[in-house]
Amino acid sequence: MYVYDPIDQRLVDERVRQFRGQTERFLAGQLSEEEFRALRLRNGLYIQRYAPMLRIAIPYGLLSSKQLRKLAFISRKFDRGYGHFSTRQNLQLNWPQLADVPEILAELATVEMHAIQTSGNCVRNITTDHFAGVAADEIVDSFVWCEIIRQWSTFHPEFNFLPRKFKIAVNGAKQDRAAVGVHDIGLHAVKDEKGEVGFKVLVGGGLGRTPMVGQVIRDFLPWPHLLTYLDAILRVYNRYGRRDNIHKARIKILVKASGIDKFREEVDAEWAHLKDGPATLTQEEILRVEMRFTRPQYEVLKPEILPESGPFAAWARRNVHPHKVPGYAAVTLSLKKTGVPPGDVTSDQMDAIAALAERYSAGELRVSHEQNLILADVRQKDLAAVWREARALGLATPNIGLLTNIIACPGGDFCSLANAKSIPVAQAIQERFDNLDFLHDIGELDLNISGCMNACGHHHVGHIGILGVDKNGEEWYQVEVGGNQAPAALGKVIGPSFARAEVPEVIEKLIDTYLSLRDSEAERFVDVVQRVGVEPFKKTVYANPDQRSKARPERAYA
Repeated sequence: MYVYDPIDQRLVDERVRQFRGQTERFLAGQLSEEEFRALRLRNGLYIQRYAPMLRIAIPYGLLSSKQLRKLAFISRKFDRGYGHFSTRQNLQLNWPQLADVPEILAELATVEMHAIQTSGNCVRNITTDHFAGVAADEIVDSFVWCEIIRQWSTFHPEFNFLPRKFKIAVNGAKQDRAAVGVHDIGLHAVKDEKGEVGFKVLVGGGLGRTPMVGQVIRDFLPWPHLLTYLDAILRVYNRYGRRDNIHKARIKILVKASGIDKFREEVDAEWAHLKDGPATLTQEEILRVEMRFTRPQYEVLKPEILPESGPFAAWARRNVHPHKVPGYAAVTLSLKKTGVPPGDVTSDQMDAIAALAERYSAGELRVSHEQNLILADVRQKDLAAVWREARALGLATPNIGLLTNIIACPGGDFCSLANAKSIPVAQAIQERFDNLDFLHDIGELDLNISGCMNACGHHHVGHIGILGVDKNGEEWYQVEVGGNQAPAALGKVIGPSFARAEVPEVIEKLIDTYLSLRDSEAERFVDVVQRVGVEPFKKTVYANPDQRSKARPERAYA
């Protein structure tokens, strides 16, 4: 866990005092709505459909049990007793009162938390692999590099008013678990032929109205030059990015318009002025940041043999993950129980999860971009106890990687930008596919839902993606197939949109088509789409609604 130094704490405390004064002046009528808008956005405060929404920063998804307890306290005292974990690894409160927000920020500051740069046209929360530090395939501990970038980007005077919001993801392992290909900048740790560590740099990725996969701008960037190269990219974007059209302001539009080769030339020309300058990283600086992280004291343990059958075994197969230290495992607490909005956790559950983390995982946990929580350092001999306690809390649904592990934004239930609701659609699909045996027969499948084109639910990279659209004031849903997080691939729309009531049946038909087409149980939904194309799925979905595929076994849904 990263521990603040005096500079970190001073910055956060000063921001709390600053925003308290700004809020008081706004409520007194001394600041206009427009003047206050930029100030509140820099502190994560949106005005949503029914109430303000406060987005709390969880840098690179890493939380201590103390911090989670504080979030539980805040959600209980200042909100409605729950919070929503987002795909940016942050926490959102949907019902705070504007006048209470300065006090909420003051409470956060007591546990080294804040809401700085969780909104606005600036560098947002840096995201990473939720198994950072414990994954067996790790090249570097990405937490350290995320923290270095966080310190560089926070209050950066040049990049606090960019043409548009800016998102950076870092992956420190061989397998990409941070979806670096769909970020404004994606950094993937690599080693060259000499074994030296550096980063493959991707630029121009992103979802939303115009989804694009990032392009490689540099195959190998030696680690000392990381910040100077990021400076160069951001300077070029700040100079040439469009400010006349919000829909064309992201860096992906600039990269596409100029072409990756021309954009690289501009970055290299800018980098020539910055390379080897004061922002060049040194081993001492890396060590300084690394030493601010607390580390678990691992015991010398023998690996445990887990049972192969029964409810505990089913949970272990889906929700327990390998650890680089023998005798340990990482555990995903599923926030996708049927009937619960994806990513939502009550304040009572937060307190209970904090206690779990203290008993079983060195007092730390992580937030994944798939909207689940991870206990990263669990002794294998404690797994059965964790399962029993998690099950009692409703957090042990064995569906990680399966269809009902749905990623979804809050949608029209809360967001003023949404065209349609996401939560009822997610719940209807979960109820339709609540048969766990059948879920395991289907195999790994990502289903993502967004309530509007901003794609906060990452629908473009779901194996099945659902987008809420508006048709003459009514809610309809467009369906895509064939997307993938890593390697990044964008889904293809199968055809006209559907009414909400039709969506579960459409998903069932897509699944039936997949089961009839796959060569083996190892072939995933996305693999089949890439092999046979969209047309077979389109043909089935838009056929006679009474025509049912015989590919699936008969089953009853709970």
